Amino acid sequence: MLNIEKYGAIDIGSNAIRLLIATIIERDNQPPQFKKTSLVRVPIRLGADVFLKGRISNDNYLRMVDAMNAYSLLMKTHGITRYRACATSAMREATNGKEIAQKLKEQTGIDIQIIDGQDEAAIIASTDLQDLIDTDKTFLYVDVGGGSTEFTVFANGKTVNSKSFKLGTVRILNDMVRESVWDDVKKWIKKNTKDYDKISLIGSGGNINSIYKSSGRKLGKPLSYFYLSNYYERLKSYTYHDRIFELQMNPDRADVIVPATRIYLSAMKWSKAKNVYVPKIGLSDGIIKSLYNEKLAKGMEVKI
Repeated sequence: MLNIEKYGAIDIGSNAIRLLIATIIERDNQPPQFKKTSLVRVPIRLGADVFLKGRISNDNYLRMVDAMNAYSLLMKTHGITRYRACATSAMREATNGKEIAQKLKEQTGIDIQIIDGQDEAAIIASTDLQDLIDTDKTFLYVDVGGGSTEFTVFANGKTVNSKSFKLGTVRILNDMVRESVWDDVKKWIKKNTKDYDKISLIGSGGNINSIYKSSGRKLGKPLSYFYLSNYYERLKSYTYHDRIFELQMNPDRADVIVPATRIYLSAMKWSKAKNVYVPKIGLSDGIIKSLYNEKLAKGMEVKI
């Protein structure tokens, strides 16, 4: 017999808001299967509000109401049994972030958890990422977002260190990242990778997924530093409008992809990594996995 359930994960980022619906299939004495059933992305750039003005505008709040109502209906239609909504850098730093979350709950019924950078990294680490990591290799995991980037060093199959920096694509576009932040990231990466040889990157985020898709690589094959460097120079040679028309990029991707590529390249350079693997795993995948782990833990609770 199979047990089939659907879970929902809402990721409220600085550049976009996503709903992932995943189907979890269980069979006795077999590992569960996680299948991505639907992914809906809405480009509400909250970071453009927050990083410049410190708060979420009423216009974007109204767009969020529409998005949450739509997501609520989609989850109802799919028949999900569990869901979680997590907000990251933009809502975390907005002076009205908690107020917006409360109003959204009242208006839409969606309960939003505003998480910090360490929680974000921990949720992502709960994904099948561990299954992709060879115990005899060292990886620097880099998750680039609109407001922040999370870095995690994995060695011998375990997490060595993890840190979140306010180095995000929307911040960079708005010229809000000081050189000192780049220096701090550089120092952290060098310090935490200096004792390891042959490090590879694991890249996460919509931008590296877009680059990987355009490369035509087979799933599981890495991108080289040489390829990414050439791609970066190519991106910079196009104007924003040319990237949309000539490279057929979405308008909300065509600008952030340039600073995102710079972050990945910098991380590769400072860690001396020659390749970056792109497993297409992010916060929403981690939310799904954490919901499943919580279900298992609850099932193992001893009732007195």
